[in-house]
Amino acid sequence: MATFGYARISTKEQTAENQRLEIERAGHSIDYWYADTITGKTCATQRPQFAVMLGQIRKGETLVVSKLDRLGRDAQDVMATIRMLAGSGIAVVVLQLGNLDLGSPAGKLMLSMLAAVAELERDLLVERTQAGLARAKSEGKTLGRPLKTNSVQRADIVERYSQGETVSSLARSYSVSRATILTILQNFLP
Repeated sequence: MATFGYARISTKEQTAENQRLEIERAGHSIDYWYADTITGKTCATQRPQFAVMLGQIRKGETLVVSKLDRLGRDAQDVMATIRMLAGSGIAVVVLQLGNLDLGSPAGKLMLSMLAAVAELERDLLVERTQAGLARAKSEGKTLGRPLKTNSVQRADIVERYSQGETVSSLARSYSVSRATILTILQNFLP
């Protein structure tokens, strides 16, 4: 029977290769490899490569992932994903859990606890991020993308638009999008 490997990474700057190497170093020979670059907030079944894999994996085959959080966005999603796979006769190996049989009562208990801890960890990360952003904002730091124009350019854009120049010609003049010009006009026109 075939062994399927699955990885999930959050950004294009990351690589799924580390997860693949971890699986192979643990002694698993991967026949089919799938990886998604998508946020962990997305349900497993809504991830493009995971969905493709589900269409190909069959009863008696094995799915190997490096960590539990690769299988879902929260405890409920992880449990639903594992139940669905187990119901289809697919063995699930999570390297993080060792040789634990996820279908046994002890395995289900451990899985529930670990999924809940993973969800808590993600919630705490979001909380810390929000606190950091609030602190930075209170210190007067500008958050978000840098502006494409400076205050002199924005005043010039408003002035030229008031004199009849079109949004498109202004966008070309300043090498920005029409949406940028429209945002400037919306924020600075009386």
